[in-house]
Amino acid sequence: MTLSEKSAYLKGLMDGLNLNKETAEGKMIAGIVDLLHDMTNTISDLEENAIAVSDELDEIEEDLDAIEEFLMEDDEDDDDDYEEDEDDYDFVDDDDEDFEYDEEVIYDVTCPTCGEELHLDEDTILKESIHCPKCNELLEFDFDEEYDD
Repeated sequence: MTLSEKSAYLKGLMDGLNLNKETAEGKMIAGIVDLLHDMTNTISDLEENAIAVSDELDEIEEDLDAIEEFLMEDDEDDDDDYEEDEDDYDFVDDDDEDFEYDEEVIYDVTCPTCGEELHLDEDTILKESIHCPKCNELLEFDFDEEYDD
């Protein structure tokens, strides 16, 4: 027997007993039966919503699986393309003496007075001091002898 059926049975039982709903006991029993009926309806609605959400989640999971499969197929195709075209690329030998990096080294410096974070290139650091642009504090830089080489 479902909750709805049990609730309807109790309501029918109460009506069949011809309880006087004007007495305290009658009012209480009628209130309990009405509450059970309302709770049964709410629970039924929640069950329906849970089933609908579960169905939607199943569909989303299937869609995500299809997307994942599609992306994996693309990755496999891309890997094949790289393997086929490997001879088309000229690679630079790291041992080549003429090879130089053009990347500039940047140093992060924090002003001890105001906490301003500065990003300085190597030429600025080699000047051995600068003024903080925020608080005008003189920042001095000292290097080990190893760095001079």
